Amino acid sequence: MSRDSSKSARVVTVAAGVETTDQATPVRDDRHEALEVLIGKWINEGRTVATADAPSVPILTSDVYEWAPGGFFIVHSAYGKIGDTSVGGVEIIGVDGEAYSSTFYDSFGNVHVSRLEIEGDVLRWTGDRTRCTATMTDGGLTQVARHESSADGVTWTASMNVTLRKVA
Repeated sequence: MSRDSSKSARVVTVAAGVETTDQATPVRDDRHEALEVLIGKWINEGRTVATADAPSVPILTSDVYEWAPGGFFIVHSAYGKIGDTSVGGVEIIGVDGEAYSSTFYDSFGNVHVSRLEIEGDVLRWTGDRTRCTATMTDGGLTQVARHESSADGVTWTASMNVTLRKVA
């Protein structure tokens, strides 16, 4: 049995162990570097937007964005309160073509999938029923974020206004 000299045995996916492949070894690029603006520990303060059915309540969370092993994905953990309710979750952000994919698993068992786009100092998460526009200010130490939600995916209303301040 002859071995194809263009293939080598190496780890291609962690779950598969070692395989024979001719795939190039992945390399981080500018798309990964653009995500660096999120890395760090943040304190998130703000308020929900009052509606006819619900008053505005304060928001206070701690958010940690860090690189997953290998540096290809970001893991974002969030803990805190919206009003008197304890909230949290874990988000995974990764490169998806020229944009990014984001999947957030919240503390109520919901999964929120969105597309993240970065244009200069503006980051936009867009999902089927939620979206957020965050503007980086203060030399990257502050994010001013405006969240919106939609019951039908067509009509959008403001839901939360928060400011994240980088503390480490």
